[in-house]
Amino acid sequence: MLSLRPYKSCDSETIEKWIRDEEVFKKWGGLLFGDFPITAGTIDDMYRLNNGKCDEPDNFYPWVLFDDEGTVVGHFIMRYMHGDRKNLRFGWVIVDDSLRGKGYGNRMLELGLKYAFEILNVDKVTLGVFENNEPAHKCYSSLGFKDKEVVIKEPWNVIEMEINRADYT
Repeated sequence: MLSLRPYKSCDSETIEKWIRDEEVFKKWGGLLFGDFPITAGTIDDMYRLNNGKCDEPDNFYPWVLFDDEGTVVGHFIMRYMHGDRKNLRFGWVIVDDSLRGKGYGNRMLELGLKYAFEILNVDKVTLGVFENNEPAHKCYSSLGFKDKEVVIKEPWNVIEMEINRADYT
């Protein structure tokens, strides 16, 4: 069985191990963290900084997916956009690279959507995926996320996706 729990500082060491090369770093969204390679300390510092912001209190929720043995196998964040507590964004989605393609990312985001719609009571969840990350795009589409627009960005274009409460099943 797979379950979600809030991120803990010690999880950063596990997440760091999954970001083995610069392409994975970029696709994960690591450019917001600075330069590759990334360290566990950099990840944890970013999360503490975001959790401590007072201009948007209670805005940033990092999560991990863990298995029956308590091993962390996936990670993502949730955050409200611009103080709008009805719209939530998922980001920094990553799964242990040795487990990719086995449904862990799908299950993690299913649980995230359940939490978003049933506990946080949001109306919409958004995310962005690079155009060249077809496995992730396919995963998000299978959960009901719909393509909304393509945003021209560096290093790759981003497909903005969303799922509304009415489309959540």
